[in-house]
Amino acid sequence: MRNTFSETLYACARENPDIHIIVADISPAGSMAKFRDEFPERFINVGVAEQVMIGMAAGLALKGCQPFAYTIATFSLYRPFEMVRDDLCYQNLPVTVVGMGSGVVYSTLGGTHHSMEDVAIASALPNMQVLCPCDPLEAIDATRHCATQRKGPVYLKLGKAGEPRVTENAVEPFEFGRIRYLTCGRDVCILTYGPMMKQAFEVAARLREKGEGVSVVSVHTLKPLDRAGIAAALSAHKRVLVIEEGVPHGGLASRVQEIAWETKAPCKLKCFTLKDEFIHCYGSHDDLLAAHGITVDAMVQAMK
Repeated sequence: MRNTFSETLYACARENPDIHIIVADISPAGSMAKFRDEFPERFINVGVAEQVMIGMAAGLALKGCQPFAYTIATFSLYRPFEMVRDDLCYQNLPVTVVGMGSGVVYSTLGGTHHSMEDVAIASALPNMQVLCPCDPLEAIDATRHCATQRKGPVYLKLGKAGEPRVTENAVEPFEFGRIRYLTCGRDVCILTYGPMMKQAFEVAARLREKGEGVSVVSVHTLKPLDRAGIAAALSAHKRVLVIEEGVPHGGLASRVQEIAWETKAPCKLKCFTLKDEFIHCYGSHDDLLAAHGITVDAMVQAMK
């Protein structure tokens, strides 16, 4: 997904001279390196100065540019939070803050590199839009949207690498602000976003083996959230599963629970999120998810 984002942004930037890229202490590779070499006047590496990265992006936006501020998720949002809030959101500037390697995908680098709370934090900011594509193809659509929208700031949450392409045969196209059915079924609905879509498809396959009809839905736009679409999904299915690589408060899971309560949804609803705690587990991405209770076996069992 990271490489696809870079390739798409490079293509957009070649067509749009207003696009500028500001990075913080990462070594550009692939298409990002091509952009740096081809358009050095539009590429800035500020080093370990994330607050400066956001401030520069705000200044460029005030001059009519379309800036992207890009680094590892914990450092693109957490470290410069005051600048994101005051420079970007308060002034409602069209800057895309890219959080790469979100969730706990940087498993072995420890808590400093785990962005467990980013969706909750970004969603709490007035004017901030939040996007999280589920595979490389959806990352293309999301990046193109960010490269052209002028409505205000966006937090673009990305995985790292190796995400499978799962939207090639999607039932519905990508549309900002609306949930997207990738598959349709009558019995179970799985709502998720980002790299967790891989686990969603594994759960769906296991349930279909048992004769269940399964809808898999990409909630790629987390803010503004498609409340009407989610309410309809809760009403149309007997059981609903929410999978989220984020804390249990302030993200998709809590919002779906809120909508279910308000609409008196008749379905059985189960949510799998990261725990509300720091887990000191050294291991792979899957090891950390398992330590937080997110496994395919557990989710299949919950949908009985």
